[in-house]
Amino acid sequence: MNKPDILSSIKQLIENYAGESLAQRFDPANPRVLLHEPTFGSQEVWEAVDSLLSTQVTMGAKVKRFENEFAEHFKFPNASMVNSGSSANLLAVSALSNPARDLRLQPGDEVIVPALSWSTTIWPLIQHGLVPVIVDIDPVTFNVEPEQIERAVSDKTKGIMLVHVYGNPCKMDDVMEIVNRRSILLIEDCCEALGASYGDKSVGSFGVVGTFSFYFSHHITTLEGGMCVTEDDELAELMRVLRAHGWVRETNHPESYAKEYPGFHPRFLFVNTGYNLRATELQGGFGYVQLPKLRTFVETRTDNAAYWRRELGELDQFFDYQMETPGGRHSWFGFPMAVKEQAPFKVGDLCDFLNARGVETRPIVAGNIATQPAMRYYEHRVVGDLAHTNNVMRNGFTFGNHQDVDGPAREYITGVIKEFAAERGLL
Repeated sequence: MNKPDILSSIKQLIENYAGESLAQRFDPANPRVLLHEPTFGSQEVWEAVDSLLSTQVTMGAKVKRFENEFAEHFKFPNASMVNSGSSANLLAVSALSNPARDLRLQPGDEVIVPALSWSTTIWPLIQHGLVPVIVDIDPVTFNVEPEQIERAVSDKTKGIMLVHVYGNPCKMDDVMEIVNRRSILLIEDCCEALGASYGDKSVGSFGVVGTFSFYFSHHITTLEGGMCVTEDDELAELMRVLRAHGWVRETNHPESYAKEYPGFHPRFLFVNTGYNLRATELQGGFGYVQLPKLRTFVETRTDNAAYWRRELGELDQFFDYQMETPGGRHSWFGFPMAVKEQAPFKVGDLCDFLNARGVETRPIVAGNIATQPAMRYYEHRVVGDLAHTNNVMRNGFTFGNHQDVDGPAREYITGVIKEFAAERGLL
């Protein structure tokens, strides 16, 4: 067989094996609802295999194609892919702290962050000598409240690292009023919020930089992967420099740097510091195939959330639920809820019951990041008692809400929760 025939055979075998999805469908006879299932199928696998067999695996045309499609889909002027959502946060903070910028974050500057967040929302700030100022969340939306931001502002405040928790957009009108009035740099951590919007704008388009994650369990996946978006062309160019060693090879205009510095080889011209945060062609291929599926994935998650909110209504006296921000469109990374303090059971009791019946659960984000042991080593400031965040950490949980949680699966989850309540005489 010649190479084209071999490739065609490989592609057909992948299609036969994987089909549309590699996920395991819900089986009522052996009920299991995992926190996540693979979103990908034969098309994505073929893109990866094609990259391997072509031997073009480092960042190239497929990554660029995905960047362009992502930017066009969400109406972002610039999109730069990196190897993870955590790297996206690192790159954003690095670029905004870089001496190449006139208006930049500098060591000792304070950056306001929500207590309910992930570790790599905070670590890049600390790694660049910035001081996280940690504030509480709203118990209804699970997002930081604009009032808490205003309360935390000091004469050292230079930035806000905003998190759209579990896909729920923050109150962006109010946030932007503070940002504009005080001339504060805004970074949007949208790693859990792909597909979410506020008003007629996607999350990530309000701040100077927005970051996204394509981790295995997220709305779409490139297995690992992330994206930085910005309207600032100069900032976008700087991020392309920083993500690849500080060289100019993958910038949009490498020839301009070559003309400015003619004494250096243009492929090995370093104009700044940097990292190796580049995505691979396997990841770029995955993303390009995944992106058109996002709308359907979010619709499924949204329908599921509406179903659970309705069907669990008779247990409202025992639970608090994350509620969609008015004016926003939630993308429902999960279905976060919290057991009320006065409930006659503990969150651990319910989660043990769910897990024993095949419904996987987990805490919400990383809980109160201010209480994590690592924070004791680094300067930070806490505003208030963080009571709402502590409540979510003590009593909150979520279960799987993804594209493969269909009617029978979501009904099963509901039935298990009601069974738990009935066994305790609560129904």
